[in-house]
Amino acid sequence: MNCSIRQLKGIGPRKEALFAKLGISTITDILQYFPKEYEDHSHMQQIADVTLPTPIPVLICGTVRSIQEIRPRRGMTLLKVTVSDASGAVELVWFNQPFKKKLFHQGMTITAFGKMEWAYGRRQMNGPETEEGIAKSQGLVPVYGLTDGLRQQDVRRVVRTALEAAAENPALFPGWDGGQTACHSQIPVQQAYTWIHFPPSWDIQRRTRKQLAFEELFDMQLGLLLRRQKEGKRQGIKCGPNGNLLKQLISHLPFTLTKGQVQAFLDIQNDMESEVPMQRLIQGDVGSGKTVVAAMALAKIVENGYQGALMAPTEILAVQHYEEFGRLFQDMPVRIALLTGRTSAKERAVLLEQLQHGTIQILIGTHALIQENVVFQELGLVITDEQHRFGVKQRAALQHKGKAPHTLFMTATPIPRTLALSVYGDLDVSSIREMPPGRKEVKTYAVGEAMRQRIYVFMEKLMQAGQQCYVVCPLVEESETIDLQAATALYDKLRQTVFKKWHCGLVHGKMAGKEKEAVMEAFQNGEIHLLVATSVIEVGVNVPNATLMLIDGAERFGLAQLHQLRGRVGRGSQQAYCILLAKGGSKETQQRLKWMEQIHDGFTLSEKDLLLRGAGRLFGYAQHGLPDLKAADIVRDVDLLVAARDRASLYLKEHADETQIVHVLQQRFGKHFQGVWNN
Repeated sequence: MNCSIRQLKGIGPRKEALFAKLGISTITDILQYFPKEYEDHSHMQQIADVTLPTPIPVLICGTVRSIQEIRPRRGMTLLKVTVSDASGAVELVWFNQPFKKKLFHQGMTITAFGKMEWAYGRRQMNGPETEEGIAKSQGLVPVYGLTDGLRQQDVRRVVRTALEAAAENPALFPGWDGGQTACHSQIPVQQAYTWIHFPPSWDIQRRTRKQLAFEELFDMQLGLLLRRQKEGKRQGIKCGPNGNLLKQLISHLPFTLTKGQVQAFLDIQNDMESEVPMQRLIQGDVGSGKTVVAAMALAKIVENGYQGALMAPTEILAVQHYEEFGRLFQDMPVRIALLTGRTSAKERAVLLEQLQHGTIQILIGTHALIQENVVFQELGLVITDEQHRFGVKQRAALQHKGKAPHTLFMTATPIPRTLALSVYGDLDVSSIREMPPGRKEVKTYAVGEAMRQRIYVFMEKLMQAGQQCYVVCPLVEESETIDLQAATALYDKLRQTVFKKWHCGLVHGKMAGKEKEAVMEAFQNGEIHLLVATSVIEVGVNVPNATLMLIDGAERFGLAQLHQLRGRVGRGSQQAYCILLAKGGSKETQQRLKWMEQIHDGFTLSEKDLLLRGAGRLFGYAQHGLPDLKAADIVRDVDLLVAARDRASLYLKEHADETQIVHVLQQRFGKHFQGVWNN
């Protein structure tokens, strides 16, 4: 049941619009709008007894003695309200909030909560939260995320009203009997939602959050597993044992497969030899050998009489795959073709005809693969590279060109298995953790602005030795608000003054596709010695001769992105370097750069990134259509996630009421339901 919040007392069109900005439109939404933190109002202090300055906010209560509004300069107001109790007085101060003056009058009793300090010869509280009378709320008081026009009191009042409405109509609660029973929940639904908003103690808050988090993860995993179950009922392509083509491919490899590559292919082999369509993710660092594993999967599908397709996010990456597969399948009876935006109309017409007749067995390309006129004779395997660069609909469009084809996803952005369970809940995951032998570690240094000229001297030496360099910036154009080198400005400076005798190139996201591709191609061919770029080069560039990556403004990048960029160098036999040039930054930033110097494993770094930034910011649930979690946190609730998945799997075996489950998921996840259902 999704009743509009307009049905709640005190919610008119204006308040409704303000809550909509927070993503709240129903009573169920407000019930799930959990506090981001709590203020401890359990201990009221006498004003004079407060030790100054206070490290945390304190609660005081007193009588308003004076109200003063000052205008120190044009456009600024200063409201001062003096409050006293039997022990002393404190001055409450607000900047540019003249409307608050109406809330106070002399002689009224108020409760104030905030940090207290000694300033201008008196005790002061800057911007405290106030409530008329002696505080009704004892214990922990919720603090919610706000938008302009909403106060904490407004949200608290609406939450209380929503709880009252749900007490009369329990169907408004996201919790459901099946979930409560399956999760062995001990706190009744109504009590749990009351306590998560207004907990009497920290212990009760912790117990309540844990229960609600488990129920939320249970429902999410239930949806993902049910989708998986639906997929499992589809009749897929059952491949036979490995044949001569695959054996020939492996025997011609100029290197020995790593244990991770072997295991990943064994996983794929088992999937493809079953009647259930494969749904598998291969994750591994840049250079870990995912492409070879993909080629082995393609060889297996081809020797079983079917076609394979690989979709890449950029033309450059598609071309790289085409060339690599050409080398791997050299002198073998396999026809490989490339389809991108650059393919001429004449070439395209011939290609599409051959594809439909089955004479092309492997098609590699970009988004061009999902166009309506691209028709396969019998598509058996779909591979999506850097799959997080594609939306749910794009990935599905390619799969629908075959009858229940096997599906393989690849990503060079490794994430911890627990996060994979959440984001890719309906996929099997194979991880390639070790790198091929002989690959040199990229030496990484985090430095400050004072080292810039020395870095340029070092780059000059490398280019004189015939090597190439990258310079990456976080912005495309100059910004008045952010003091960072923009790619365009730095490019002009480097080519006009620092590296005048070298051929410099510029590439960024605002360039036209063909222009960007041309620059990247010139860099690959060695015609450009120094490439200045934004993070658009994060994916899809393989230039073995590039040995230095300078990231200017490294404090602006996350760990996963920094690691991806670092993976662009060190592709050849020469020693490679990654220099992180940062302009200050927080303790978090400094820690991030220190980890980059010390850690070269992408999986370990992703776990560190989770600790720093949280799951939503690290990976972006929205990319997958998945909901942001309300009570649960992937980082701190790892054990809960695994247990919830096990419990959800057991529940599905014992209950087959799909209609009820779908209803529950729709109520809990709202507009994000389709992301859980169709991810």
